Amino acid sequence: MSTIKKLLGIVPTPEADGSFSPSPVALKLATERKTDYAPVAYPETPEAKTQRVMVICTEQAHMAMRNGKKFLTGNHPVEMFVPLLHLERAGFKIDVFTPTGRPAQIEKWALPADDDAVQGIYARYQPHLERPRSLHDFVQQGLTSDTPYVAVFFPGGHGAMLGLPENEDVGKIIHWAHEHDRYVLAICHAPAALLAANREASPEAFVYRGYQMAVFPDTLDKITPLFGYMPGPMSWHFGEKLKALGVEIINKTASGTCHRDRHLITGDGPQAANAFGIMAVETLLGEASAAKPPRNRP
Repeated sequence: MSTIKKLLGIVPTPEADGSFSPSPVALKLATERKTDYAPVAYPETPEAKTQRVMVICTEQAHMAMRNGKKFLTGNHPVEMFVPLLHLERAGFKIDVFTPTGRPAQIEKWALPADDDAVQGIYARYQPHLERPRSLHDFVQQGLTSDTPYVAVFFPGGHGAMLGLPENEDVGKIIHWAHEHDRYVLAICHAPAALLAANREASPEAFVYRGYQMAVFPDTLDKITPLFGYMPGPMSWHFGEKLKALGVEIINKTASGTCHRDRHLITGDGPQAANAFGIMAVETLLGEASAAKPPRNRP
């Protein structure tokens, strides 16, 4: 059977560290050489140029499957950098964090080889990814209404399921954002990180109980090992946990759905990255405009 799978190109690719990246067929089916990113002429607002967005990345690169094999993962570059291209273009300042300040992990096998814009921002962000800020140290300083972030962005990728969902500091940031009407942006697998806001798994206490979200469907995660995207079945599925806490998942496939529910913006996967970035920027710019003091009339 393994020989046939190799001939079909659906055997996960072994890496030097003992983990596995997606098979050749999985890469053809699930990744693109160029994204649909296109620059948008956002209105120039002085407010955007003074406002900051916190990006919380995973610092873990290996997801253990039920069979004991490890999937080489991290944050998905399209789901991270395409939204950042839009946020930067609108003038927002970006600060990259990981839970402890260890390097952010990126699914390099998913980098779109022919996309100059994504390749360019990835190169520019390398120093920030290698030396991100420590979320723990930042939270220890205290979170108040003056904490200088208008949004918290969780990039997608299976790596968002590693370390973040059970992290106490991630939970504190989410509660802070919720209490102070700051936006939370989460795409693909990144809504898994929102579970950190309720580490006791009490449905009544979950801040996003009753919210609608667009996420990467559990059903697809259960199928992708069949063609070698991952080296085995996952040990847990975040959609199931969100539903158990009272979340309504509005999409059944990953075809580019984005959704805003109050101060939460979600998207279902890499096909949603461009629209997700535009929705995030237009929402944040709208908030900035609404917050302007009224002009004095003569």
